[in-house]
Formats: sequence, structure tokens, C-alpha cells
Amino acid sequence: MRVLLACEESQAVTIEMRKLGIEAYSCDIEPCSGDHPEWHIQKDVLTILDGWDMIIAFPPCTHLAVSGAAWFKQKIEDGRQQQGIDFFMQFANANCEKICIENPVGIMSTKYRKPDQIIQPWQFGDPFQKSTCLWLKNLPKLIPTEEVSRGEFFEWVDKNGKKKKQPKWFMDALKDKKNRAKIRSKTFPGIAKAMATQWGLIR
Repeated sequence: MRVLLACEESQAVTIEMRKLGIEAYSCDIEPCSGDHPEWHIQKDVLTILDGWDMIIAFPPCTHLAVSGAAWFKQKIEDGRQQQGIDFFMQFANANCEKICIENPVGIMSTKYRKPDQIIQPWQFGDPFQKSTCLWLKNLPKLIPTEEVSRGEFFEWVDKNGKKKKQPKWFMDALKDKKNRAKIRSKTFPGIAKAMATQWGLIR
């Protein structure tokens, strides 16, 4: 089986699949931060969508996630949001038998369709909260492997007096302005392993 991990510079799922003997390759316009550049294709992923048995895609969520709703008006006006939608839909419409598209909660639930599944890292052994949507084609829903604590949260009151709460790991990532997008988008280890073990051996 040949599997493409699209927009995966971290190689989290790629490495887990390789452990199982699956011919998996990560692809991103950036160099991989994983330890196996020999399994990484550094180029525009849209140029290599044909010829795979499975595609698991992690398209950028910058212009799609509800966490950035405050900037939606500007992004709609300047075309950035439509670019994000169009890029996402390239994977949804790819000529491949088995497809998963991963993204946070965002506008694709209405611009495309509701996700088949919403998972959390804490359902797969990692004590963190991060609502993760999965749009699936000919793939079963992931089965939680180990439910653990949801991790620490940071609470505050905004300027309007409204109570707010965010996972601490997410707030910590915001402090790293240079790398915060990468940190926030990385696939947690438990989910990466579940994708590999539950999907990678399907024939």
C-alpha cells in the first residue's frame, strides 16, 4: 500500500505507518521536521495527488478554523479564505479510493459537509484537548484507544467581562510567534498511531 500524508512536515503519521512496513510518504512545501527526509517529498502536494492507495491530508486551517473567526471578514474580502476552501476541496475531490482530511472545527462543516467524526487527543492516550474533525472516504471512524485526562486549561476574563478557557498547551504555543502555527497543527502521537494501525493495514 502506498500512502500520501499531505501537508505533513512533522512526519508523525508517516513514521507510524513506516513502522508497520507501509510505503508512506509525507509531503509539504517545507522541509520535514521529522527524522526521515528520505520519506519526505518537498513540493506542491497538488502536483502528486494521483496514484496513491490512501491520502491522509492535513490542509492548513489558518483561514478556515473558527479560532480565527475575528479575521474572517478581511480574509473573505481579500480572497484568502476562498483559497483555503479551494485547497481543502482538492483533497476531497482527489481520485483516490481512501481519503481522510483532518482540520479543526471550522467553516468546512458548512462549506463542504459535516465531518464524519470529531476526535480528541485525550481519547488516544495524550492528555490534551483539541477538537479534531475528520472527513472520511471509505475509511472507518477511528476507535479511541485509551481515554486519559483532558490536561490543563488556562482561564481568564476578557475585556467584556466574559469568562474564557483554552487548553494550556494551546496558550503556550501562542507565545512562540515563529513556530506557533506548526506547534498547534502537529498531530498528537496517539492519534498518529491510531491512524496507522487502524487504517494502514486495510486492504
